[in-house]
Order: sequence, then structure tokens, then C-alpha cells
Amino acid sequence: MDTVFSCRPGCAACCTAPSITSPIPGMPQGKPAGVPCVQLDDGLRCRLFGTPERPSFCGTLKPGPDMCGTSRQDAMALLSALERATATITLSFP
Repeated sequence: MDTVFSCRPGCAACCTAPSITSPIPGMPQGKPAGVPCVQLDDGLRCRLFGTPERPSFCGTLKPGPDMCGTSRQDAMALLSALERATATITLSFP
């Protein structure tokens, strides 16, 4: 049975911790991990939610205990760890 899990007010970890490689209005190159999206309002809510301009990546994120934990700090830690685990590795040779 699925449990409905609502976004935690004032969290926005999913709009801060992960990198987004697609363009976002105001961030045409996307956003790096750990940087808050410019589309967050003063209440840390997405100004693009429900609009076609919202990146498809954002729509794939579904709040739940495995992504959000029990606090914003948990969510930042969980999403940051996932970002690191899935980051592209760049090798450089002398």
C-alpha cells in the first residue's frame, strides 16, 4: 500500500542537493549540485511547479521516506549521497 507523503514546508532539498543538467528558466545551463534553484520562492516552493517550463527531472522526484527522511537535514544528506553515487567521473591524464 502506497502512503501519501507530502513535501515538507521549508525543505526544498530536492531543489538544492541534486544537479539538474537541463535548462531552467533563469539557469540556462541547469544547476550544479548543492546550489538552490533560482525558481524557489521565499517560502522555498517551486515557482514552476505544474508548468511546462519545469524540468522533467523535477517531475521524476517523488517525496517519500527514502528520499526525504524525517527532516530537511536527512533529505539533504540522502539526496547529496545519491548525487555523489550517480555523478559522472571525469578522468584526467597527464
